[in-house]
Amino acid sequence: MNSTKIVSDPKIMMGKPIIEGTRITVELILEKLAAGETVEQLLAAHPRLTQSGIQAALAYAAQTMRSDLIYPTTLAAA
Repeated sequence: MNSTKIVSDPKIMMGKPIIEGTRITVELILEKLAAGETVEQLLAAHPRLTQSGIQAALAYAAQTMRSDLIYPTTLAAA
């Protein structure tokens, strides 16, 4: 069972969602994965980060995207 939690505290990292017990933001994890870093590279660079922390960040991002908000994107001019 995945017991890693995503938490937000205005006193830590300006309230951005983080992996509980760390100062590692969900945003940082997503940016590094999107830039092509591997899970192994992330884990090596951030010793307090765990595989379950990465999975929790991805699950949090997916859950957030399910909300009823609209996220406009910039389309290239044709």
